[in-house]
Amino acid sequence: MTLIEDLKPSIIMVTPSYMLSILDAYRAAGLDPRASSLKAGIFGAEPWTNAMREETEQAFDMDAVDIYGLSEVMGPGVAQECVETKDGLHIWEDHFYPEVINPETGEPVADGEKGELVFTSLTKEAFPIIRYRTRDLTRLLPGTARSMRRMEKVTGRSDDMIILRGGNVFPTQIEEQILKCAHLAPHYEIVLSRQGRMDTITVRCECKEDVSIAEVADSTSRELIHHIKSVIGVSSRVEVVESGGVMRSIGKAKRVRDERPER
Repeated sequence: MTLIEDLKPSIIMVTPSYMLSILDAYRAAGLDPRASSLKAGIFGAEPWTNAMREETEQAFDMDAVDIYGLSEVMGPGVAQECVETKDGLHIWEDHFYPEVINPETGEPVADGEKGELVFTSLTKEAFPIIRYRTRDLTRLLPGTARSMRRMEKVTGRSDDMIILRGGNVFPTQIEEQILKCAHLAPHYEIVLSRQGRMDTITVRCECKEDVSIAEVADSTSRELIHHIKSVIGVSSRVEVVESGGVMRSIGKAKRVRDERPER
């Protein structure tokens, strides 16, 4: 926050969860984030939802776009959203050949079908890659603001998937339900545990700064439990804590804590 106020940048590039930490710092300092110099934010390195995009854009009065990259290829810049449309990330197909495969069989799927993203480099010389499995889940779509194909916003990773009582759950699905609750802030942690033979999921989330936890904890817990059950189909527990009660991200956010004993 101090650097933003001192240097007056118009663009910021961080993880989306770290941007929320910057927002907390503005509010703690009594400053209006909408009065900052920021006009656009480029966010990546972890999955984030369109609901979090809206929260960030409204808080800072700026545009927020997604960027995609992976260190095995070249870092950030493999694909990015266009500020004109914000409808998926255009891939630099002159440098990278994208495919989407079925993560279980490894077979390619048709454009528009969801699966695991695979890249082959076309111009990289020192460390070329051939059909590199990223573990990121997305789908390929036709271009809009640019002519090259788009990849849909990454909704999760095949190795981040939570298997709970035979069902598949991704952290971004939980995040979407949290952001539907008016009294909750977009900071959360998913705790997996086991009671007897049954796996359980507990969602720890924060109430907003200007909300009294004593007044809203019970009703908000019931609301979120209902959203998770009706939309995702999973029974859960919800623990609402005071603002600041969930550990903040410095780099990539760690959303899941698995306390289940090994079988």
